[in-house]
Amino acid sequence: MTVTSARLLRMLAVLSSWPSWTNAELAERLGVTERTVRRDIARLRDAGYGIDSETGPYGGYRLGAGERMAPLTLDDEEALAVFAALREAPGDDPAATSALLKLRHLLPARVIERLDAVEGTSVDIMQTERRVAVPLLFEIATACHRGERLTLTYRDARGTETRRQVDPHRLVRSPNRWYLVAFDVAKQEWRTFRADRVVAAQATGVTVELDDPPDAADMVKKMLVSDYPYYATARVAVPLAQARHIVPPHLGSCRADGPDTTFITIGGVTPDSVAAALFRLPTPLHLVASDEVCEAVHRRAAHFIEAVQ
Repeated sequence: MTVTSARLLRMLAVLSSWPSWTNAELAERLGVTERTVRRDIARLRDAGYGIDSETGPYGGYRLGAGERMAPLTLDDEEALAVFAALREAPGDDPAATSALLKLRHLLPARVIERLDAVEGTSVDIMQTERRVAVPLLFEIATACHRGERLTLTYRDARGTETRRQVDPHRLVRSPNRWYLVAFDVAKQEWRTFRADRVVAAQATGVTVELDDPPDAADMVKKMLVSDYPYYATARVAVPLAQARHIVPPHLGSCRADGPDTTFITIGGVTPDSVAAALFRLPTPLHLVASDEVCEAVHRRAAHFIEAVQ
Protein backbone atom coordinates (compact mmCIF):
# COMPACT_ATOMS: atom_id res chain seq x y z
CA MET A 1 0.00 0.00 0.00
CA THR A 2 1.42 3.43 -0.94
CA VAL A 3 1.84 6.23 1.59
CA THR A 4 -0.96 8.21 -0.09
CA SER A 5 -3.40 5.27 -0.03
CA ALA A 6 -2.67 4.58 3.61
CA ARG A 7 -3.20 8.26 4.43
CA LEU A 8 -6.54 8.29 2.59
CA LEU A 9 -7.76 5.28 4.56
CA ARG A 10 -6.66 6.93 7.77
CA MET A 11 -8.50 10.11 6.79
CA LEU A 12 -11.69 8.11 6.25
CA ALA A 13 -11.27 6.58 9.68
CA VAL A 14 -10.78 10.00 11.27
CA LEU A 15 -13.76 11.49 9.42
CA SER A 16 -16.01 8.64 10.58
CA SER A 17 -15.00 9.07 14.23
CA TRP A 18 -16.49 12.57 14.69
CA PRO A 19 -19.38 14.48 13.07
CA SER A 20 -17.25 17.31 11.64
CA TRP A 21 -13.58 18.27 11.28
CA THR A 22 -12.01 21.57 10.24
CA ASN A 23 -9.16 21.63 7.74
CA ALA A 24 -6.72 22.58 10.50
CA GLU A 25 -7.92 19.78 12.80
CA LEU A 26 -7.51 17.17 10.07
CA ALA A 27 -4.06 18.47 9.21
CA GLU A 28 -2.95 18.27 12.84
CA ARG A 29 -4.49 14.83 13.37
CA LEU A 30 -2.92 13.37 10.21
CA GLY A 31 0.41 15.20 10.50
CA VAL A 32 0.17 16.87 7.09
CA THR A 33 -0.36 20.36 5.72
CA GLU A 34 -3.80 21.90 5.17
CA ARG A 35 -3.06 21.92 1.44
CA THR A 36 -2.53 18.14 1.57
CA VAL A 37 -5.85 17.74 3.36
CA ARG A 38 -7.65 19.61 0.58
CA ARG A 39 -5.96 17.45 -2.08
CA ASP A 40 -6.83 14.24 -0.24
CA ILE A 41 -10.45 15.30 0.19
CA ALA A 42 -10.61 15.88 -3.57
CA ARG A 43 -9.11 12.40 -4.20
CA LEU A 44 -11.71 10.75 -1.95
CA ARG A 45 -14.53 12.60 -3.69
CA ASP A 46 -13.17 11.52 -7.09
CA ALA A 47 -13.18 7.94 -5.78
CA GLY A 48 -16.91 8.22 -5.01
CA TYR A 49 -16.95 8.95 -1.27
CA GLY A 50 -19.51 11.52 -0.17
CA ILE A 51 -17.72 14.18 1.87
CA ASP A 52 -19.68 17.33 2.64
CA SER A 53 -18.05 20.65 3.45
CA GLU A 54 -19.21 23.95 4.97
CA THR A 55 -17.41 27.28 4.78
CA GLY A 56 -17.09 29.86 7.53
CA PRO A 57 -15.43 29.90 10.98
CA TYR A 58 -17.48 26.91 12.17
CA GLY A 59 -17.34 25.02 8.90
CA GLY A 60 -15.49 21.83 8.12
CA TYR A 61 -15.62 18.41 6.51
CA ARG A 62 -17.93 15.54 7.38
CA LEU A 63 -18.54 12.11 5.92
CA GLY A 64 -21.84 12.21 4.06
CA ALA A 65 -23.95 9.80 2.04
CA GLY A 66 -21.73 8.89 -0.91
CA GLU A 67 -22.29 6.47 -3.74
CA ARG A 68 -19.96 3.93 -2.13
CA MET A 69 -19.68 2.62 1.39
CA ALA A 70 -16.54 3.72 3.14
CA PRO A 71 -14.22 0.88 4.19
CA LEU A 72 -14.62 -0.28 7.75
CA THR A 73 -11.61 0.82 9.75
CA LEU A 74 -11.03 -0.70 13.18
CA ASP A 75 -8.25 -0.31 15.70
CA ASP A 76 -6.76 -3.40 17.39
CA GLU A 77 -9.18 -3.44 20.32
CA GLU A 78 -12.24 -2.93 18.08
CA ALA A 79 -11.12 -5.75 15.76
CA LEU A 80 -10.65 -8.10 18.71
CA ALA A 81 -14.10 -7.19 20.05
CA VAL A 82 -15.78 -7.87 16.67
CA PHE A 83 -13.88 -11.14 16.28
CA ALA A 84 -14.92 -12.29 19.76
CA ALA A 85 -18.58 -11.42 19.07
CA LEU A 86 -18.54 -13.38 15.81
CA ARG A 87 -17.06 -16.36 17.62
CA GLU A 88 -20.19 -16.47 19.80
CA ALA A 89 -22.41 -17.04 16.74
CA PRO A 90 -23.63 -20.59 16.02
CA GLY A 91 -20.89 -22.70 14.49
CA ASP A 92 -23.05 -23.58 11.49
CA ASP A 93 -24.06 -19.97 10.74
CA PRO A 94 -22.67 -19.31 7.23
CA ALA A 95 -22.85 -15.51 7.52
CA ALA A 96 -20.90 -15.43 10.79
CA THR A 97 -18.37 -17.98 9.53
CA SER A 98 -17.80 -16.03 6.31
CA ALA A 99 -17.38 -12.73 8.18
CA LEU A 100 -15.00 -14.40 10.64
CA LEU A 101 -12.78 -15.75 7.86
CA LYS A 102 -12.74 -12.41 6.02
CA LEU A 103 -11.89 -10.48 9.17
CA ARG A 104 -9.08 -12.85 10.14
CA HIS A 105 -7.61 -12.56 6.63
CA LEU A 106 -7.52 -8.76 6.91
CA LEU A 107 -6.13 -8.49 10.44
CA PRO A 108 -2.48 -7.55 10.93
CA ALA A 109 -0.06 -10.11 12.36
CA ARG A 110 0.06 -8.44 15.79
CA VAL A 111 -3.72 -8.87 16.22
CA ILE A 112 -3.66 -12.45 14.89
CA GLU A 113 -1.01 -13.26 17.51
CA ARG A 114 -3.30 -12.00 20.29
CA LEU A 115 -6.24 -13.99 18.92
CA ASP A 116 -4.16 -17.18 18.73
CA ALA A 117 -3.01 -16.62 22.32
CA VAL A 118 -6.62 -16.51 23.54
CA GLU A 119 -7.78 -19.49 21.48
CA GLY A 120 -4.75 -21.56 22.42
CA THR A 121 -5.05 -21.05 26.16
CA SER A 122 -8.82 -21.07 26.76
CA VAL A 123 -11.22 -23.94 27.43
CA ASP A 124 -14.99 -23.71 26.93
CA ILE A 125 -17.05 -25.46 29.61
CA MET A 126 -20.37 -23.82 28.69
CA GLN A 127 -23.21 -26.20 27.88
CA THR A 128 -23.71 -26.65 24.17
CA GLU A 129 -27.17 -25.42 23.20
CA ARG A 130 -28.89 -24.75 19.93
CA ARG A 131 -28.61 -21.09 19.06
CA VAL A 132 -30.67 -19.14 16.58
CA ALA A 133 -28.98 -18.41 13.25
CA VAL A 134 -28.31 -14.73 12.57
CA PRO A 135 -30.41 -14.47 9.33
CA LEU A 136 -33.40 -16.05 11.10
CA LEU A 137 -33.00 -13.69 14.04
CA PHE A 138 -33.04 -10.69 11.69
CA GLU A 139 -36.10 -12.07 9.89
CA ILE A 140 -38.00 -12.20 13.18
CA ALA A 141 -36.72 -8.80 14.31
CA THR A 142 -37.77 -7.21 11.01
CA ALA A 143 -41.28 -8.60 11.38
CA CYS A 144 -41.46 -7.20 14.93
CA HIS A 145 -40.36 -3.80 13.64
CA ARG A 146 -42.82 -3.76 10.73
CA GLY A 147 -45.74 -5.28 12.67
CA GLU A 148 -46.02 -8.08 10.12
CA ARG A 149 -47.63 -11.45 10.82
CA LEU A 150 -45.32 -14.48 10.65
CA THR A 151 -45.80 -18.14 9.88
CA LEU A 152 -43.50 -20.03 12.24
CA THR A 153 -42.36 -23.59 11.87
CA TYR A 154 -41.75 -24.35 15.53
CA ARG A 155 -40.19 -27.40 17.21
CA ASP A 156 -41.30 -27.99 20.80
CA ALA A 157 -39.32 -29.64 23.63
CA ARG A 158 -40.42 -33.11 22.43
CA GLY A 159 -39.18 -32.43 18.90
CA THR A 160 -42.66 -32.12 17.38
CA GLU A 161 -42.91 -29.51 14.61
CA THR A 162 -46.00 -27.36 14.14
CA ARG A 163 -46.87 -24.33 12.03
CA ARG A 164 -48.07 -21.25 13.91
CA GLN A 165 -49.52 -17.95 12.75
CA VAL A 166 -48.18 -15.31 15.15
CA ASP A 167 -48.20 -11.55 15.43
CA PRO A 168 -44.66 -10.73 16.66
CA HIS A 169 -44.14 -8.14 19.37
CA ARG A 170 -40.59 -8.21 20.78
CA LEU A 171 -37.41 -10.27 20.87
CA VAL A 172 -36.06 -10.73 24.40
CA ARG A 173 -32.54 -11.88 25.15
CA SER A 174 -31.88 -13.84 28.33
CA PRO A 175 -28.39 -14.83 29.51
CA ASN A 176 -28.69 -18.13 27.62
CA ARG A 177 -30.96 -17.63 24.63
CA TRP A 178 -33.38 -15.45 22.64
CA TYR A 179 -37.17 -15.51 23.07
CA LEU A 180 -39.91 -14.19 20.80
CA VAL A 181 -42.97 -12.71 22.49
CA ALA A 182 -45.88 -12.91 20.06
CA PHE A 183 -49.65 -13.24 19.87
CA ASP A 184 -50.67 -16.76 18.80
CA VAL A 185 -53.47 -16.19 16.29
CA ALA A 186 -55.03 -19.67 16.59
CA LYS A 187 -54.93 -19.81 20.40
CA GLN A 188 -55.78 -16.11 20.80
CA GLU A 189 -53.23 -15.58 23.55
CA TRP A 190 -49.81 -14.10 24.14
CA ARG A 191 -47.01 -16.67 24.09
CA THR A 192 -43.24 -16.89 24.41
CA PHE A 193 -41.29 -18.89 21.83
CA ARG A 194 -37.68 -19.98 22.14
CA ALA A 195 -36.00 -18.56 19.05
CA ASP A 196 -33.60 -21.50 18.80
CA ARG A 197 -36.62 -23.78 18.33
CA VAL A 198 -37.91 -21.75 15.37
CA VAL A 199 -37.08 -23.86 12.31
CA ALA A 200 -38.33 -21.24 9.83
CA ALA A 201 -40.08 -17.86 9.90
CA GLN A 202 -41.96 -16.66 6.85
CA ALA A 203 -43.44 -13.16 6.52
CA THR A 204 -47.07 -13.24 5.37
CA GLY A 205 -47.32 -9.65 4.18
CA VAL A 206 -50.23 -9.07 6.57
CA THR A 207 -49.77 -5.95 8.70
CA VAL A 208 -51.33 -6.17 12.16
CA GLU A 209 -52.09 -3.77 14.99
CA LEU A 210 -51.28 -5.22 18.40
CA ASP A 211 -53.97 -4.59 21.00
CA ASP A 212 -52.49 -3.76 24.42
CA PRO A 213 -49.26 -5.79 24.09
CA PRO A 214 -47.63 -7.05 27.30
CA ASP A 215 -44.30 -6.06 28.81
CA ALA A 216 -42.19 -8.55 26.84
CA ALA A 217 -39.21 -8.59 29.21
CA ASP A 218 -41.42 -9.11 32.25
CA MET A 219 -43.34 -11.88 30.49
CA VAL A 220 -40.13 -13.77 29.72
CA LYS A 221 -38.83 -13.29 33.27
CA LYS A 222 -42.02 -14.76 34.75
CA MET A 223 -41.89 -17.65 32.30
CA LEU A 224 -38.29 -18.43 33.21
CA VAL A 225 -39.05 -18.45 36.92
CA SER A 226 -42.18 -20.59 36.50
CA ASP A 227 -40.14 -23.19 34.63
CA TYR A 228 -38.16 -24.00 37.79
CA PRO A 229 -39.43 -26.81 40.05
CA TYR A 230 -38.56 -24.87 43.23
CA TYR A 231 -38.95 -21.22 44.10
CA ALA A 232 -39.10 -18.80 47.00
CA THR A 233 -40.60 -15.37 47.51
CA ALA A 234 -38.89 -12.82 49.73
CA ARG A 235 -39.65 -9.26 50.80
CA VAL A 236 -36.64 -6.95 50.65
CA ALA A 237 -36.35 -3.40 51.97
CA VAL A 238 -35.17 -1.83 48.69
CA PRO A 239 -37.07 0.02 45.92
CA LEU A 240 -38.13 -1.88 42.80
CA ALA A 241 -35.43 -0.32 40.59
CA GLN A 242 -32.66 -1.38 43.00
CA ALA A 243 -34.12 -4.88 43.38
CA ARG A 244 -34.01 -5.37 39.63
CA HIS A 245 -30.27 -4.67 39.72
CA ILE A 246 -29.52 -7.31 42.35
CA VAL A 247 -31.81 -10.11 41.13
CA PRO A 248 -30.59 -11.91 37.98
CA PRO A 249 -33.44 -11.73 35.42
CA HIS A 250 -33.03 -15.42 34.48
CA LEU A 251 -33.46 -16.45 38.13
CA GLY A 252 -36.14 -14.17 39.47
CA SER A 253 -38.80 -11.53 39.05
CA CYS A 254 -39.57 -8.40 41.07
CA ARG A 255 -42.85 -6.78 42.13
CA ALA A 256 -43.12 -3.47 43.95
CA ASP A 257 -44.57 -3.45 47.47
CA GLY A 258 -44.73 0.28 48.05
CA PRO A 259 -42.03 2.84 47.26
CA ASP A 260 -39.28 1.31 49.42
CA THR A 261 -39.90 -2.46 49.47
CA THR A 262 -40.10 -5.17 46.83
CA PHE A 263 -41.28 -8.76 46.57
CA ILE A 264 -38.80 -10.95 44.68
CA THR A 265 -39.40 -14.48 43.43
CA ILE A 266 -36.38 -16.67 42.74
CA GLY A 267 -36.42 -20.11 41.12
CA GLY A 268 -33.99 -23.02 40.95
CA VAL A 269 -33.59 -26.63 39.92
CA THR A 270 -33.04 -27.77 43.53
CA PRO A 271 -33.93 -26.34 46.96
CA ASP A 272 -30.23 -25.77 47.62
CA SER A 273 -29.78 -23.77 44.41
CA VAL A 274 -32.63 -21.48 45.51
CA ALA A 275 -31.01 -21.12 48.94
CA ALA A 276 -27.65 -20.32 47.33
CA ALA A 277 -29.25 -17.59 45.19
CA LEU A 278 -30.93 -16.09 48.25
CA PHE A 279 -27.65 -16.00 50.17
CA ARG A 280 -25.99 -14.13 47.30
CA LEU A 281 -28.45 -11.25 47.55
CA PRO A 282 -26.71 -8.21 49.11
CA THR A 283 -29.65 -7.24 51.30
CA PRO A 284 -31.60 -8.60 54.30
CA LEU A 285 -34.87 -10.30 53.42
CA HIS A 286 -38.03 -11.83 54.88
CA LEU A 287 -38.47 -15.26 53.32
CA VAL A 288 -41.65 -17.07 52.31
CA ALA A 289 -40.81 -20.46 50.82
CA SER A 290 -41.64 -24.15 50.69
CA ASP A 291 -40.47 -26.49 53.45
CA GLU A 292 -37.75 -27.90 51.21
CA VAL A 293 -36.30 -24.46 50.44
CA CYS A 294 -36.54 -23.37 54.10
CA GLU A 295 -34.66 -26.49 55.17
CA ALA A 296 -31.97 -25.80 52.56
CA VAL A 297 -31.65 -22.22 53.84
CA HIS A 298 -31.29 -23.46 57.44
CA ARG A 299 -28.65 -26.01 56.43
CA ARG A 300 -26.65 -23.43 54.51
CA ALA A 301 -26.90 -20.94 57.39
CA ALA A 302 -25.73 -23.59 59.86
CA HIS A 303 -22.74 -24.38 57.67
CA PHE A 304 -21.78 -20.71 57.53
CA ILE A 305 -22.08 -20.34 61.31
CA GLU A 306 -20.01 -23.48 61.87
CA ALA A 307 -17.34 -22.32 59.44
CA VAL A 308 -16.74 -19.00 61.23
CA GLN A 309 -16.62 -20.44 64.74
